[in-house]
Amino acid sequence: MAEESLKESIDRAKLPTHVAIIMDGNGRWARKQGFARTLGHERGVDSVRNTVEAAAELGIGYLTLYAFSTENWNRPKYEIDALMRILVRSLHKEMKTLMKNNIRLDAIGDLESLPAGSQNELMKSISTTAGNNGLNLVLALSYSSRWEIIEAVKSIIGEVLEGKLEAGNIDTACFNRFLTTRNIPDPELLIRTSGEYRISNFLLWQIAYSELYFTPVLWPDFSKEDFYAAIVDYQHRERRFGLTSEQINKLEQKMHRR
Repeated sequence: MAEESLKESIDRAKLPTHVAIIMDGNGRWARKQGFARTLGHERGVDSVRNTVEAAAELGIGYLTLYAFSTENWNRPKYEIDALMRILVRSLHKEMKTLMKNNIRLDAIGDLESLPAGSQNELMKSISTTAGNNGLNLVLALSYSSRWEIIEAVKSIIGEVLEGKLEAGNIDTACFNRFLTTRNIPDPELLIRTSGEYRISNFLLWQIAYSELYFTPVLWPDFSKEDFYAAIVDYQHRERRFGLTSEQINKLEQKMHRR
């Protein structure tokens, strides 16, 4: 008899709208197997496919994957080149699957810093899937949160100097409009693989109230069941947003009475 999947224990009424993932461990996985680091990145593509499928099947609205940080530009050139080739090849190869599953592709980060070939394939994929209205798959490429926040501050200062924005009107909602994630809800759940307990400059503003889930599983080994386990763990947590448990219970009772 087949073992029951954790998917069966997930409450579809309590899914996070947005899940973000720091995909870590490709290089360590490759070293453990005695392979070159680039093969770890190749194998990581399979985990991306499985995770995207799992999120889409559950009905999650947004999935953001930390694919390449601004700090990753400091890696050896051969590894960067390999990552860019994998990006282009994967976008081209997975297009039929994205369209079949009604998945809309988007990207955040300093996209102009990407090689021309990668930029072109990315923009073409984003354009092709723009009419889809299922899962929103967001790739964070050449992204860092500090970069994003500094760019937002520069834009805000520019609008203040041009008289388009009053300094006294700058609040959280205003600041959000200048972020690359302006059209994306904040993630309720952030997953990091490989056993590291760091945020690594990822969505620092947006994860202010996110639930954090750390797993020792290296990214190339991350399966649908691992994704389901993170969702189940999330659903057993109480999200209070600064309130007490009693206040949360009263609000839930009030909602049920409506």
